[in-house]
Amino acid sequence: MTRRTGRETLRRAASPARLLTLAVLPALLPALFLSVLAVPGARAAESAPTVSLSKKEAGKGGEITVSGNGWRGEALLMLLICGQATPERGVIGGTNSCANGAGRAVTTDEKGAFSKRLPVAEPPEPCPCVVHVATVTGEQVSADAAFTVAGHPTAELPRRTGGGKLAVLAATRLEGDSSLLTWFGAPPARRLVFTVGNLGPAPVEDPVFEIGTAHGVYAPQWEERQWRGTVAPGARARIALPVELSAGAHGDYQISLRYGKKVLAEQPWGVGRPWGVTLFWVLLCLVVPAAVFRIGMAVVDRIRPRTVGAHRTAGARPGPAVSKGLPRRTTPVARTARSAAAGDADATTAVLPWFTPDSAPSENRPRPTTKGQA
Repeated sequence: MTRRTGRETLRRAASPARLLTLAVLPALLPALFLSVLAVPGARAAESAPTVSLSKKEAGKGGEITVSGNGWRGEALLMLLICGQATPERGVIGGTNSCANGAGRAVTTDEKGAFSKRLPVAEPPEPCPCVVHVATVTGEQVSADAAFTVAGHPTAELPRRTGGGKLAVLAATRLEGDSSLLTWFGAPPARRLVFTVGNLGPAPVEDPVFEIGTAHGVYAPQWEERQWRGTVAPGARARIALPVELSAGAHGDYQISLRYGKKVLAEQPWGVGRPWGVTLFWVLLCLVVPAAVFRIGMAVVDRIRPRTVGAHRTAGARPGPAVSKGLPRRTTPVARTARSAAAGDADATTAVLPWFTPDSAPSENRPRPTTKGQA
């Protein structure tokens, strides 16, 4: 009897709680359903950025406005007009199919939106064309919008090859040597050589790889490289792709190889410092001041004022005795006799100012006798 009474008491106490739950649950179901729908929608908006164009068709020399939403906040984007591409298949030939010279860069705002004017240019590949928008730094995200370049030739897209799957079969390596120009700051260049095999049931034609270069803690910068050829099912192929760094690059770099969304291999690359550039700047710091000093001294010597005595001395012609280096001496007696023979008494005084007329030597005066002579 005690147990039965306890169970009946619990049932009676639980019945009001059940009624309250049944009454509140219909009111909570719409809010719960909306929250479930809102979360995937927000995630989809974050992972799928959009691109819109002011015009769907324009000729060369025109201009369109490219707008976008859903991108990362304050992200640097690159805008290009590319040929041989569709929004569904993307840019088949990589950035080599785009009009890179007419590209533009834009930075998104805090909400991930942007708007930028883009000049219309003809891409190197025929249409169908797209406006390709991709991130420059950080995680690689891209989006395409269909666009038609008026007057540009149109061709069919390459046949889609499905079922092919490439894998690296051997270790990658960098081949090539640096030239003398690299020592003076030229861009270092190598070839990334690797062997791939097709593990899928279908052939792979003209695969497009991506080469990433990373320096330090920065994210890799990806560039597309297309290899011309076909890899049959079960076959292998040796592929060499060019890799080039920026001018003056030095330090430790990491080269990555990606096909599709999968990174196939990574290869370190140690680049030496371009000491030629340092030597050039050292010589420049030494030669330029020396040349300026010499030019300044030459200018000062040219414009320096000269004294009158120095000018007359510089303009006087040297006598024969000076030119021969043997000075010619004349005794006062000979000069006096020469002047007396000419009858010029004043000349004697002018030539010999240290003699007075009374003390001048004369032929009538007896010569003084020396000691020991009569």
